[in-house]
Amino acid sequence: MNRRLSRLLIGVGGIAGAGVLGCFLLVASEASGRSPTEASAASAVVPFVASTWVQAGASARTAAAPSPASLGPPASGPAVAAPAQGLNAFTPGRLQYNRDIRPILAENCFACHGPDSAARKADLRLDRREDAIAGGAIVPGKPDQSELIHRIYASDGEGLMPPANSKKKLTEEQKALLKRWIAEGAEYQPHWSLIPPQRPPLPAVQDKSWPKNPIDYFILAELEKRGLKPAPEADRRTLARRLALDLTGLPPDPAEVEAFVQDRDPNYYEKYVDKLLASPHWGEHRARYWLDYARYADTHGIHFDNYREIWAYRDWVIDAFNANMPFDQFTIEQLAGDLLPNPTLDQLIATGFQRNNITTNEGGVIPEEYIVLYARDRTETFATVWMGMTLNCAVCHDHKYDPFTMRDFYSLSAFFNNTTQGAMDGNIPDTPPVVPVPRREDRPRYFQLQREIAAVKQQMEQRRAAVKPEFDKWWQTATPEGVLNRNPLEGLHWHAPLNEGAGTKAAFAVSGQVRHLTLGDGYVWGAGSRGGKALTFRASGSVASIPDVGDFGRTQPFTVSLWIKVSRRNVTGAVLARMDPSQQHRGWDVWLEGERPGIHIIHNWPDDAIKIVANNPLPYNKWNHLTITYDGTGRAEGVTISVNGAVVPVSVVTPTKVVQGEIRTPVPLTLNGRHGGQSRLDNVSLEDVRIYTRPLHAAEVMQLSRTGVIADVLGKPLPQRTTQEMQEAFTWWLQTFDAPSRQMQEQLARLQQEEAAIRARGTVAHIMQERPNSEPMAYILFRGEYDKRRDPVKADVPRVLPPMPPDLPRNRLGLARWLCRPEHPLMARVTVNRFWQEVFGTGLVKTTGDFGVSGELPSHPELLDWLAVEFRESGWDVKKLFRLIVTSATYRQAAVLTPEKVEKDRDNRLLSRGPRFRMDAEMIRDYALAASGLLVRKIGGPSVKPYQPDGVWEAVAMIGSNTRNYKRDSGENLYRRSMYTFWKRAAPPASMEILNAPNRETCCVRRERTNTPLQALVTLNDVQFVEAARVLAEKALLYNPADEARLDFIARRVLCRPLEAREVQVLRESLQDLRSYYTQNPQEAKKLITYGEYKSDPRLEAAELAAWTLIANQLLNLDEVLNK
Repeated sequence: MNRRLSRLLIGVGGIAGAGVLGCFLLVASEASGRSPTEASAASAVVPFVASTWVQAGASARTAAAPSPASLGPPASGPAVAAPAQGLNAFTPGRLQYNRDIRPILAENCFACHGPDSAARKADLRLDRREDAIAGGAIVPGKPDQSELIHRIYASDGEGLMPPANSKKKLTEEQKALLKRWIAEGAEYQPHWSLIPPQRPPLPAVQDKSWPKNPIDYFILAELEKRGLKPAPEADRRTLARRLALDLTGLPPDPAEVEAFVQDRDPNYYEKYVDKLLASPHWGEHRARYWLDYARYADTHGIHFDNYREIWAYRDWVIDAFNANMPFDQFTIEQLAGDLLPNPTLDQLIATGFQRNNITTNEGGVIPEEYIVLYARDRTETFATVWMGMTLNCAVCHDHKYDPFTMRDFYSLSAFFNNTTQGAMDGNIPDTPPVVPVPRREDRPRYFQLQREIAAVKQQMEQRRAAVKPEFDKWWQTATPEGVLNRNPLEGLHWHAPLNEGAGTKAAFAVSGQVRHLTLGDGYVWGAGSRGGKALTFRASGSVASIPDVGDFGRTQPFTVSLWIKVSRRNVTGAVLARMDPSQQHRGWDVWLEGERPGIHIIHNWPDDAIKIVANNPLPYNKWNHLTITYDGTGRAEGVTISVNGAVVPVSVVTPTKVVQGEIRTPVPLTLNGRHGGQSRLDNVSLEDVRIYTRPLHAAEVMQLSRTGVIADVLGKPLPQRTTQEMQEAFTWWLQTFDAPSRQMQEQLARLQQEEAAIRARGTVAHIMQERPNSEPMAYILFRGEYDKRRDPVKADVPRVLPPMPPDLPRNRLGLARWLCRPEHPLMARVTVNRFWQEVFGTGLVKTTGDFGVSGELPSHPELLDWLAVEFRESGWDVKKLFRLIVTSATYRQAAVLTPEKVEKDRDNRLLSRGPRFRMDAEMIRDYALAASGLLVRKIGGPSVKPYQPDGVWEAVAMIGSNTRNYKRDSGENLYRRSMYTFWKRAAPPASMEILNAPNRETCCVRRERTNTPLQALVTLNDVQFVEAARVLAEKALLYNPADEARLDFIARRVLCRPLEAREVQVLRESLQDLRSYYTQNPQEAKKLITYGEYKSDPRLEAAELAAWTLIANQLLNLDEVLNK
């Protein structure tokens, strides 16, 4: 059994035995023996929770939905009105190829006689009329002369089709349909979903009093044709709960339900809908679905499966839905926000949709292979989300069912094959390209800072021009010695030139006192930065330990300055460190991580520590000056990293951005590694190392980075001095001798430091970035193999779809705008179908991700087209579409089954009753938190780590992964909405996975919905649910001393209604048994009420609280609660 799943089988102390299930068994025999249908209709309490889980979601079990032609026998009634003028995929009358014939051929014939030329047999193609006729397989109007008919009626030895070894067999009804279709002329149609939707007229209906908006006419017409009537309207309490769950994903507050029930305003319903649509939780709920489509997660997915900082994209989706961003704009910004003119920060963040794919940093990876895989993932996701097509079937060969070729696939993939993203993610949280994302409250100042920085830089350029003559005069008399004497000396704590070039001794100065150090064997002398020598590290052996250097406390500011050269790729380790790995790595170090410089400042790793790393690596195989300053505040924003005199952007890698404990450690300062020989570097050279006991100013950092270079320039003969060297010398002179320039440099440094502090408080966004001056292209790959290139192809859309107009650019922006054009047949249909699925549990097209030939036909094709056109013509208004759906009479029906509807509409495909199905994993957890009052309704921010079984991550993580050990959060982060839960792809949250959440490795547009014992054990025994039940019980106990009032208190929060008299009786008897049990077993009571971090109220008696906890738990596990 899966390790993380089996852990959830373990009961909570004594709960699983005589606790939860045992207590329910005590009262099971007292329950009324009503059928699931009756219980559903009357909303009765079913005390035995295990049995209710078996019943949960029964109306939504997976089953092949019948085609529209076989949904039920039509009854006598008015005919549907004539369709709109023009081509329509579902015109009634004669047999229709799309409705009646194509499904038969697709299922039984197209694999061998369809679009895929590589798999085609007998050179016969049945998916195109001209090919089928040319070969004589079909003779229009003459079935008896058609080879197709001869073959399907033949015996096995006479060439029967489909052949017996295919395991396929036509029914007599299907054979008769094919024969009749050929007799009628064998007319083909373009596949229904490839015909642009047109708005059909509303069909005629008999019961004109029932429809509340156009949706209802289409639903009622189908019901009347099959002799069915709609269900009565649900009661107000049911509707209040249903609306809140569908529009916000959360149950309504009891006061909201009562206000809705008592409202006498004729527009009470619409008023409540509008209130829910205006809630910030609307955006969260819609975004939760979208994150499945976007395959959003918090880790890279392959190899180390390390942390990826991408939650800014998740928050962008929430904000977009809350702002009711038009869906065409929502589409364009995610596909091509970076290509819009002067893109905003939000438009760049939106492109994170395409950066959600899994990535790797595994050793031995062939970059080209993964570049191909990333483009393939984006192409397949694009096709699924916006086109509802299975284009992944055309990676290795032409699609076997749909009219998409390999050329179509790779032409489409070319749009996503022209980005600057590399193949390797570096195991870092911010794999380029990224942009800094300040907090919302910081953004006005951040953007103002960028303007101020630009203005100061412009002033500095003007000053350069004004004082150039003064520099020229100074330069004529300058000497190398005079330049070298300009390095800052104030606060110089340690200086090690490391330029001896031979031997085992190195000179250094501590506070001005010269000493000599004996070096170890982990180095060689190599070439220095200015023609001299420097120390070069080796991976084995030691270099040096200096006991009385760098002994800083948390509140002591300091600066480290050095020259460094990295001559080996992917190096990671400590350049120098005063750190004790045996004491939770207490101390500090200067660090390289994949050539990116950084610093650790640690009291206790990783809980009380900060790690700051530059966003970009040091230039490879050349000398660079590195300066790191720390201001002594303990805050990440107090660290500045400068490379070659310029401040560089950084990322805070640790979850915390403040170190609070002491960092001082007795171990010595070490070169090339930490104390004890950990984290060594290889082929990294070092010279002129300085440590100051103060943070250096920007001008001083500039001086340190340039004095040696300027002195070397002065030592050259005049003809050998280059223009670039003279410009560097001029810049150094400005910062050293010209007071106005130095003041402007200090002002610039202050502004840049403030900007860096804002960046450190914020996050980053993974974005898309097009390669400059490069035309998108790809290669057709034989069998999809990256190294088996065939023809090169330019970016283009599939040929079966409308072509891209010539005025659109051939890049992702042009592709996105092409999607949104009115003649595009798929995007509007696919989108409204998914939205319909979110409300009703099943789309009008059940196969949400497959609008192709092998997908299911729409249950209400005219309604689908009407909604698609309405959505597009409304300006792609998402809230308006949902308002239309939930204000319909169709939506407002009671979810009551009758024997007739079980027979004719078992799966509710005709919508003869209201929607009812088990809620998704996140909604079930959020429901319990909300009902208990524990839910923290904060919007957005970093992902959180609530309760999870021990050992889940360790079981699947590699040693060295920063997501190997799961450290759960505490406080409010335990009670955030489930959409903010940290999502590790290799080990998704266990309870979510058990309740059918996808792993987010790939795009998922339709979740499975299953019923298993493990699901019941989650909601019965998982700490989050038991704790929620206990907190709810506490509130009830403090609310009123009377049992009946307490039961009512809980019921209104959990069921959104008062209890019936016989339900009260069942619960009272159950409560009495529980009180007796816990009075006799006080240790079990104490164990139960201490489960979870939230402290129980000490005023409450343990046995009483334990008994009420299980009453609340019982109600939270009812079929009525777990279903929407």
